[in-house]
Amino acid sequence: MRLLIDTHTLIWAADDPAKQSGPATTALQDPTNDLLPSAATVWELAIKIGLGKLTLSLPYWQWMEKAIADLELTVLPITVEYAEHLAGLPTHHKDPFDRLIVAQALVETVPVVCADAIFDAYGVTRLW
Repeated sequence: MRLLIDTHTLIWAADDPAKQSGPATTALQDPTNDLLPSAATVWELAIKIGLGKLTLSLPYWQWMEKAIADLELTVLPITVEYAEHLAGLPTHHKDPFDRLIVAQALVETVPVVCADAIFDAYGVTRLW
């Protein structure tokens, strides 16, 4: 199964797996699942680190390379189709990164591994 990985889920999977729920951990560790962080997540992490709002266990580039390798991730790019879908979303949530992840999940019809219940308002399938 293809699973879209939210930003905090990626951080916890790489740095603090104990913060994840049992179902999330099981899904992320299942070798038959394709784990897809959004390019929005890659961008959000870089922005927050650059602003000093986030610190990871390694410098950004090293952390990202390690997470991609260790978790066998495939980054889902941002496309015009996703942006178009995002433009039509209701404003249940104002975070632009999360809204893009919602749009990607809806277009791709994939579950999102995410602790944030606000995603449910968009009708995505959320695994946590």
